[in-house]
Amino acid sequence: MAEAWSIYVLACGDGSLYTGIALDVAARFAAHERGKGARYTRGRGPLELLAKARIGERGEALSIEYAFKQLSRPEKDAILARPRGLVGFVRRSR
Repeated sequence: MAEAWSIYVLACGDGSLYTGIALDVAARFAAHERGKGARYTRGRGPLELLAKARIGERGEALSIEYAFKQLSRPEKDAILARPRGLVGFVRRSR
């Protein structure tokens, strides 16, 4: 069985959000903290992992990541404030 992809959302020290996908969110988060992750997160620490949700296949993860990135900041904040948050967004997006 193939590994499952996940979507994750980081809070950056400058107040912005970063959304990405990874097979291993913990390892990817560690890479971001070392400055080896996405260029966007470099120099924007401290970083905090706000949410993650398991998705499955890479193509579906990319589609859901894109859909989340298209939302306005208030919409993203509202999703992240909900009890099921990102997991609920993933389920609705399928």
